[in-house]
Amino acid sequence: MKTNYLETLPNFLAYFGSSVALTALFLFLYTLVTPHREWALIRTGNNAAAISLSGAAIGFAIPFASVIIQSQNLIDMAIWALVVLVVQIGAYLVARVLKPGLSAKIEAGDTAHGTVLAAIAVTAGILNAACMTY
Repeated sequence: MKTNYLETLPNFLAYFGSSVALTALFLFLYTLVTPHREWALIRTGNNAAAISLSGAAIGFAIPFASVIIQSQNLIDMAIWALVVLVVQIGAYLVARVLKPGLSAKIEAGDTAHGTVLAAIAVTAGILNAACMTY
């Protein structure tokens, strides 16, 4: 029996396209929640904003990859992606409560605060991914 390696290409395209769209949705919503404007700050060379947004993106992508692997279909994937999104935004809100003035420090280019926020996001993502395996 000969295997056609491209027979799963439509599924790949559907999942990849959906995952890119859901990641873009996460980034859009995340940047709406934060009081600082990451994209504008990044355009001006603000490393703290770049670090913190990169951490949030990675913190979303880690559990989202787990979701993609384990999902039964695209709807299942989208529902669990929303769970991942809520956890990441929740992690940011907790960080903001724990460190008042966090956004002002990021706006000022304080890379220490941007790095801590990135670490919180990645940590939340790793824990989120681990908890989704049960």
